[in-house]
Amino acid sequence: MLKKLLIANRGEIAVRVIRTAKALGYRTVAVYSEADANALHTELADEAVCIGPAQVSASYLNMDAILDAARKTGADCIHPGYGFLSENAAFAQACKTAGLEFVGPPASAIELMGSKRRSKIAMQQAGVPVVPGYEGNNASDHELIEAARDIGYPLMIKASAGGGGRGMRLVEQEDQLVDSIQRARSEARQAFGDDELILEKAVIEPRHIEIQVFADRHGNAVYLGERDCSVQRRHQKVVEEAPSPFVTPELRAAMGDAAVKAALACNYEGAGTVEFLVDKDRNFYFLEMNTRLQVEHPVTELITGQDLVAWQLAVAEGRTLPLRQDQVQLNGHAIEVRLYAEDPTHSFTPQTGPLHVFGPATGDGLRFDSGVRSGDTVTAHYDPMLAKVIAWGQNRDESRRRLLRALEDTTVFGVTTNRYFLGRIISHDSFGAGEATTAFLQQAFRDDPSLAPHQVSMRELALAATIASHGRSGQDGWSNAPATTTPMTLECGGHHYQLQVHKAANQLIVSHGDANYRLVLESQRDGLLCIIDNGVRHRCQYHIAGDHLYLQASGQAVAFRDITHQPTAGAQAHGSGKVRASMDGAIIEVLVTAGQQVRQGDPLLVLEAMKMEHPVRADRDGRVTGVLAGKGDQVKRSQLLVEIAADAGEEGDR
Repeated sequence: MLKKLLIANRGEIAVRVIRTAKALGYRTVAVYSEADANALHTELADEAVCIGPAQVSASYLNMDAILDAARKTGADCIHPGYGFLSENAAFAQACKTAGLEFVGPPASAIELMGSKRRSKIAMQQAGVPVVPGYEGNNASDHELIEAARDIGYPLMIKASAGGGGRGMRLVEQEDQLVDSIQRARSEARQAFGDDELILEKAVIEPRHIEIQVFADRHGNAVYLGERDCSVQRRHQKVVEEAPSPFVTPELRAAMGDAAVKAALACNYEGAGTVEFLVDKDRNFYFLEMNTRLQVEHPVTELITGQDLVAWQLAVAEGRTLPLRQDQVQLNGHAIEVRLYAEDPTHSFTPQTGPLHVFGPATGDGLRFDSGVRSGDTVTAHYDPMLAKVIAWGQNRDESRRRLLRALEDTTVFGVTTNRYFLGRIISHDSFGAGEATTAFLQQAFRDDPSLAPHQVSMRELALAATIASHGRSGQDGWSNAPATTTPMTLECGGHHYQLQVHKAANQLIVSHGDANYRLVLESQRDGLLCIIDNGVRHRCQYHIAGDHLYLQASGQAVAFRDITHQPTAGAQAHGSGKVRASMDGAIIEVLVTAGQQVRQGDPLLVLEAMKMEHPVRADRDGRVTGVLAGKGDQVKRSQLLVEIAADAGEEGDR
């Protein structure tokens, strides 16, 4: 009988594992970096141990520090969560050597399935269909170029040790191949320390369907339905649902049987996910096997009524699986979205900063898995996911409707999120019809106005002006106040709004140019404003932090700055030549030197942040006069990186 579980992870997955473990009577141990000293998972665990500085290489990837934390606390088992060391065969073996139970598969299975090349060969031998491609021993650039000619285009380059879309490139024609190989190798080396690549024939506009499998130490293996993860951006999942609207009962049985074969072929134990690509004719091909619990496992839990972490712990204790295959029942429909601190209007750039207010929606059929709460700070050190938002319904439409309401009613003040964009996906006609393939986002949102910066309405300006006028004073500050008219300047998205605010008791009229908006104030307290607008009562949430004002009304969040009493300072002109970091991160490549001529849009440096590479591009034509950051430098958001002087002719035109 295992008694004390150490969770070798952070964030929402650590919180999720801790809650099940404690419910089952386990004592729990959290590990944390210096940046996570006050994180939610450290508070929920019975004990917590600091394992190093913020950098993952020195903390969450530090096997010795984690094993030492287990020794100090007397833990007898380790749950790796997902990411970090969860699919590291050496870590699984190190746990075993230290006398600790690793809550996951044996090291041999992790090692086999951790290589896309070796796992494809093993699946072919086990009779599981695979995508045609090249997975030879010699993966030199020359061999890949030669193999590509035989495979044909389009094709995919993939990091053999990869995942999460890193080290992956779609190559549509031959002249893109060499550069794509070099980029994929660089990204794979940075992310995994291994630049081995494979090639696969590209399956155009497929469904990405994965099967949840479980195996125990007694030769039993089952599958618990499928998840449709076709809605992806840059090969990273955005929406997951179970069951798939595309999968028939016959296809489910065939894919499930293939997934069980895959697990048995590598003597698997515990939770695993076998991922397949499925073409329009419902032919399916093995993609990879993830030897861990998946981010999207809650949708499987909701339609099966099973706790998969509890299953993992049961298998780790040597017990048989809780259910036979004929006992697995699927009930209803579940959809999950990943709520990220990122800005969809600016190429989904990750966002950092304080999380002033984080208020998940509540209601029947809703589940939030999160590792943050109000007052936390989103840093550049880790993945910017704030929460997994999951909705269950008796059918798919009920699940969609509940999820849309949950997104609208969730409050996030302090960082920009993808919340509104997620709602646009779930409400899209093609998604509603169950037609989304891996090409869905590119096709449906290529020119969609939802990705443009939000256009502030007069109603939002009026609400913001109301809060800016009365937010700190409370209801008593305005209910008996004499009539006044005062100027106010609000800034939002780089635009300045000159307003006139007329107040008379609880009546308020806000003017912007020739436009006017009238509100009646009902009440205002504790970050909640109640108004009457055209005879209809509305409530909106708000938060004030210094001169920043955050407003949420009708499912839309808008951030303003009250600059009424600040000196007039226009926003920095586009094309100034002052190129700054869009987020905290590390410079991993410098592509220009002083004196070099560049064109607007040319890449200048490559910034790595939140596990992704982000090119930093020139904002004007001209000559580079200064490169102020070097390879390996840690930089802060808004830090000046490169200066570009306009050409003489251009400067004269100005």
